[in-house]
Amino acid sequence: FIQMLRGAKKRDVLQLLRRAPEETRPFLVEAAVATQSVASLAALSDVLDFSKEPKSLLEKFLYAAAFSPRPSGELLHLVLDKLDGKQLAPEIWETGIVAVGSLVGKLCQQKLCGLQQVVERGVETILRGLGGAKEEPEVVIYLLALGNAMLPATIPTLLEHAEDGPTAVTAAATSALRRFPAAHICSKVKRAMRRIFHQKRRSYDKTCRLAAAEILLDNHPVPMDVINILLATSEMEAEMATFLLLKVQNSLRDHHHHLAKKIMKDIMGDPRINNYNFFSKVGISSSFSGPLTVTQDLTSTFGLDLLFLEGGFLRKSVSDFSLLSHGQRLRAAQVTFEAQGMESMMGESLSEGEEEPELMAAMSATFFGVQLRPIVFFQGYTDLMAKVLLSSGEPTSVVRGNLLLMDHHQVIPLQSGLQVTVRLQGGLGLDISADMDVSIWEQELKTGVTARGSLAMDFQAELDSPFLQGTLRSQTEVETSIHFDTKLRFSSSPVLMCLQLREEQVPYR
Repeated sequence: FIQMLRGAKKRDVLQLLRRAPEETRPFLVEAAVATQSVASLAALSDVLDFSKEPKSLLEKFLYAAAFSPRPSGELLHLVLDKLDGKQLAPEIWETGIVAVGSLVGKLCQQKLCGLQQVVERGVETILRGLGGAKEEPEVVIYLLALGNAMLPATIPTLLEHAEDGPTAVTAAATSALRRFPAAHICSKVKRAMRRIFHQKRRSYDKTCRLAAAEILLDNHPVPMDVINILLATSEMEAEMATFLLLKVQNSLRDHHHHLAKKIMKDIMGDPRINNYNFFSKVGISSSFSGPLTVTQDLTSTFGLDLLFLEGGFLRKSVSDFSLLSHGQRLRAAQVTFEAQGMESMMGESLSEGEEEPELMAAMSATFFGVQLRPIVFFQGYTDLMAKVLLSSGEPTSVVRGNLLLMDHHQVIPLQSGLQVTVRLQGGLGLDISADMDVSIWEQELKTGVTARGSLAMDFQAELDSPFLQGTLRSQTEVETSIHFDTKLRFSSSPVLMCLQLREEQVPYR
């Protein structure tokens, strides 16, 4: 469809978008965004009215732009124009800001940062918005957009929010910092993370401290940091200490052999750590990762982090699907569930000096390097009760649509003087939904993530000369479906927990 649209005039694309039946319009909008021709972008600009169109269609347009593999400055220009100075529904505004962050980041990867004014306008939009944001949720969205953009120049801004902001802001800023490659996690960043983890200036929520520890462990860790993190666990409650011990073991297993060996030697040589009392923590929190599929060129892994509170309530769960190939890592999907304030509702007492958090459950997701806007299931007791009583039982759609993942065109001159034209396109159909169900009466908490995807790749190489024509073509299709469910019953102690990961048959053609 994209190949067809690339040759179409603006009036043809306009006619197509205007006359299409309601159910095919989202697909046509996605295809027009992926085409990125002058005609298709001009047609989209005319057709999409952000004050009238259904929210689902506008979200489709913004996510299609955010996932674009090699966006143009014109696409960013179109998104900024559509967002500029309009009264938008909160979810459209949030999706728009994270999409701007993603587009800015991808244009800068193409070395277009200082060359296009529109990129500077995009950066300015995020930074100006962050400076003027009054409400906490607004600040969080701008920080997530900075995480999508991954601009080294914004690291000081992220550090400032990480150290000085309230819990949600600190969490968003540290998660944005975690996305930067190790080369940008400099000594200044590490010093700030140490201050957060060891609570040098003030006390921080446990999830923020753990995020700071993960930054220290994942980016060329020094033995002293690992030892100090381990020593700090002796003063922590059992769940957090258990989680951190497993995290350290995982991170050492993932690092280069010689580095891990050196750190292990230092740890085992320290009698404060190398003793039974230290390693006999008995929490139910866990952190592990392991391979799903392994081939010569590609390894796909599944990782799961579960952090519980002392009363047995799930505070945070992170499921991570990653692809590793030739030393490169791509987080294909990462889904995070967070619940807080549940313990006070069930009559559990808080730790000393701990503030009572607001009752809340939310989910956030990152796909192919793009952080999506967070989804809040409920916030506050009244909201929870309304949702429990009016629950439709339907899972919440996180992202659904068709994305162009690869779009490559190259002409290769051969030694013989002939030329070969190579084209590669790869499209992904994605449908991801998540569900969180809290039953007050049954005293159960269920979460479920269903990820269904189909990837199609089309490769073509053509040799064209006056006396010889040759074409090589290959088409590949693969479908996959993964379901991940957790169920917790906290009516008795200890808490009963069931985890299930189901992977359906993977047809490959």
